Amino acid sequence: MDTPARGRLLPFSEKEKTEEESGTLESSLLQLIDDNRRSSLHLREKTERSRKEAIRHAARTADLLVKAVNGGVEECFVNEKRIESEIRNLAVTVARFGKQTDQWLAATHAVNSAVKEIGDFENWMKTMEFDCKKITAAVRNIHDDQ
Repeated sequence: MDTPARGRLLPFSEKEKTEEESGTLESSLLQLIDDNRRSSLHLREKTERSRKEAIRHAARTADLLVKAVNGGVEECFVNEKRIESEIRNLAVTVARFGKQTDQWLAATHAVNSAVKEIGDFENWMKTMEFDCKKITAAVRNIHDDQ
């Protein structure tokens, strides 16, 4: 509708119409502003809820990933500790077997030396027996010759 020109006097009924229209227009604008404010507030709340939910999901995903990775790391750590323990046990066993082997070598050398001495004694005895037989034979020859 046409708005009245400035300074022109309007009849009372037209004034009422214009005031009524401007009241309606003002209330419509206020209604639009209020709707926009409510819509913005609702959108802000929805965005905030979505943001919080996304953060929760991201944190949950990160926790699951950390647990998955840590599970493998923890298993490796436990296996490493077991292996280190076995290495220590094997080192103790190897040292014990080394000492036992040294003892066996010493005992074998002692037995070997004793066997050599027995062999030397046996050889000495045979030599002595042979010498005694020679001496006996010589004495008999001398005795028979006389």
